[in-house]
Amino acid sequence: MSTVKKSARKSLTTLGAIVVVLYALLAVGVAVGGASWTPGLGLDLAGGRQIILTPVVDNGEEITQTDLDQAVIIMRNRVDASGVAEAEISTQYPNIVVSLPGNPSEETVDLVRQSAQLQFRTVLVEGSPFPATVDTTPSAIPSETAEPTEEVGPSDGAESTPTPSASEASKSLFTETSAAPDATASEEPAAVPSTIAAPLPEPVFGETDPSSFDWITADLTSDYATLDCLDPLNLAGAELGDPEAGHVACAEDGVAKYILGPVEMTGADLAGATSGPHYTTAGTLDGTYQVDLDFTSAGGNTFADITGRISQLEAPRNQFAMLLDGVVLSAPRVEVAITGGEAQITGTFTQEEADQLANQLKFGALPLTFVVQSDEQISSTLGSEQLKSGMIAGAIGLILVVIYSLFQYRALGLVTVGSLLIAGVITYAVIALLSWGIGYRLSLAGVAGLIVAIGITADSFIVYFERVRDELREGRSLHSAIDHAWKRARRTILASDAVSLLAAAVLYTFAVGGVRGFAFTLGLTTLVDILVVFLFTHPVLVLLGRTKFFGNGHPLSGLDPKQLGRETMYKGRGRVATPGVTSAPAVAGIEGSSQLTLAERRAAAAKAAKAPVATEDTAPDQSPTDNGAGGDADPSAASAEGEK
Repeated sequence: MSTVKKSARKSLTTLGAIVVVLYALLAVGVAVGGASWTPGLGLDLAGGRQIILTPVVDNGEEITQTDLDQAVIIMRNRVDASGVAEAEISTQYPNIVVSLPGNPSEETVDLVRQSAQLQFRTVLVEGSPFPATVDTTPSAIPSETAEPTEEVGPSDGAESTPTPSASEASKSLFTETSAAPDATASEEPAAVPSTIAAPLPEPVFGETDPSSFDWITADLTSDYATLDCLDPLNLAGAELGDPEAGHVACAEDGVAKYILGPVEMTGADLAGATSGPHYTTAGTLDGTYQVDLDFTSAGGNTFADITGRISQLEAPRNQFAMLLDGVVLSAPRVEVAITGGEAQITGTFTQEEADQLANQLKFGALPLTFVVQSDEQISSTLGSEQLKSGMIAGAIGLILVVIYSLFQYRALGLVTVGSLLIAGVITYAVIALLSWGIGYRLSLAGVAGLIVAIGITADSFIVYFERVRDELREGRSLHSAIDHAWKRARRTILASDAVSLLAAAVLYTFAVGGVRGFAFTLGLTTLVDILVVFLFTHPVLVLLGRTKFFGNGHPLSGLDPKQLGRETMYKGRGRVATPGVTSAPAVAGIEGSSQLTLAERRAAAAKAAKAPVATEDTAPDQSPTDNGAGGDADPSAASAEGEK
């Protein structure tokens, strides 16, 4: 067996193994529960539950569209983190409309009903976002006698003496720290607590310093070590924790994680937050932005006490974390005690970042609750009709592609049909597995993406087949044509699929709602197309090229020389076949041959071109038996000729 045939069969075996594994996983999911042989359908196809919420503020303050938008962001993060896909959350001022596909659990419904809470906790430990093994050496146990690592921050708005970074060189008394991990991000900081050697009494809020390491218990240490802030589930709708105990949480952007003390302030202590450009002490703009905080009277006094205490501590215990919905929005460093009920958060903020943080803090400060106006099931009647119409349209498109392939490529078109079937089998299994694994639901827009994929997949095959036929027209054998065509066609196929994949990625990133469902299925089927072309279409064509039906150019094979507009077809070893010519005179030196080789045809053509042509005007001094040298003919030769 040739190497080419072995490689083709290996590719087909690999593809078969992939299909078997996909459906085996799906079978396991169905057996253990949670999976289904049919993909989950979106809200527009399967119906679901619609909840209309009306936000209410206890103090009578007016709710703005910005507040509603912030509430929608928080709700969407919660729902996405719970694994429910294709949920629709929108605002219809002054209400928020939440539509959840299928039959969502009560836990999921509660996620959109509950209000977001703003908490202020002191930082005890700050580290990299990766899960890690806890250090069990006694030296790793935090010590209360640790000295501050740098001088206490400036007072009265003066510039800080040490200016190691742009985020620290600020007039603010309340400075944002950099959350980006450094070169040692994979290692836990020295202050990470270790396994507690002896049972310690539980700290009591109000009796223990909120910045004390006593809040770090063995359970809290374990939670911190295993917390993975690269997991999106830990970055949205996280647990708020016991307000009178220590807590672990991730930074909103997932670049750090913290061990925090008990809650010392809430959103009720914050009167408002705004953003604006940052001015230096010289009164000039430096291109950055700041967030201004305004506390209530009681909140301002509490904040002054807290900042006075933690400003004397070492890093990171001189940081004050702000949590919204269980996630750390910011953990700025405090340099001095801040009085007066006002503070500024400065750093390397852009205008958008400063606006976002201010809106989040302002939203968390609202005494906001949600009242359920309606909670009802949504019918899928309209969606079912649209799905039926979409499936009919897809079937018509598929039939037209099959008809065109068989008409244009004869038996070769069956390769297109087989490739489309394999692509459909793989796509179906992947979507069903995604429905089980991540809660993906197929929407009507997603169905449209699958229908469009039929054309994309067929286009790849047409590019390949036409390239093979072009190579055959140039006189190559079928084996050689397939080899050369594949080397050229695969670049075109990859380039085309790369454009489709890029378009799908852009749509999915920047679009919302149903368009994202279309982009997802478009990108998925594009990847499947590449897999099928490389592991099915090309290997099958290689094997078919070794058969007599295709190799000899049968009229129904799609590789017929007449159909391709070529008079001869290379047969190997210098032999050619001419369509319509069934036999030819035997050639001396080739016993039993009925066809001339290429070399013999060329020699015969050259001989015919050089040989003189006898006509009635032949010169009398040159007989037909003249040797061409101008001498007389040999009499014996003439006699012999006469005898013949």
